[in-house]
Amino acid sequence: MSPEKPLAGKVALVTGASRGIGFAIARRLGQMGARVSICGRDEAKLEQSETTLRGEGIDVLSVVADVAREEQISAFVQKTQNEFGSIDILVNNAGTGLFGPFYEFGEADWDKIMDTNLKSVFLVSRAVVPEMIRRQTGHIINISSLAGKNTFANGAIYCASKWGLMGLSGSMAEDLRGYGIRVSTICPGSVATEFAGQSKKNPDKALHPEDIAHAVAALVTQSAGSFISEVHLRPTRKP
Repeated sequence: MSPEKPLAGKVALVTGASRGIGFAIARRLGQMGARVSICGRDEAKLEQSETTLRGEGIDVLSVVADVAREEQISAFVQKTQNEFGSIDILVNNAGTGLFGPFYEFGEADWDKIMDTNLKSVFLVSRAVVPEMIRRQTGHIINISSLAGKNTFANGAIYCASKWGLMGLSGSMAEDLRGYGIRVSTICPGSVATEFAGQSKKNPDKALHPEDIAHAVAALVTQSAGSFISEVHLRPTRKP
């Protein structure tokens, strides 16, 4: 394993990677030598991201997919395996948010957040795990939030989705550790991205997508005999 390319020969699949945190994670894993498969719903932005990564010498595949749709996930995973081989690293990053008093939202709003932030992790992981079990190796990283550890006004549905993700992730880790598969969760605080439903953050008082990518890099290079189950990331200066 080259110290410059510690993930050479590995395949990583990153959801919600057309921009922001997902794009930064895909770029970092690609720089570490992994072949990277990314998905998103915005075809134009996804193509732009693929072009950027390919221009940096990263071996990348992009597929338009809605991670809340089982048939689209299956096609995405199958195409990745056909073109790159078995998936070694899965980063469940796709997420969205709606913020305001819970009583102002409808059932469709609830379903949108839960499908993207929670159901998708179940569906994508379920599609990838059988091959990881067969090979007795793999690493799944779920991008949660400190909102999965703390509640706040106007964040009811978002918090519920992330608290659910924490429970799902913990149980996934217990279900899979016996097969040599590691499951880790990253809980970032405020990040300077164009996140749905929130105003733009002050970049001087917020995390940056590269900070989360750095945490992912640390997790996937952890020694084989152990795994870091949960990471909390906060900006140095409070927002």
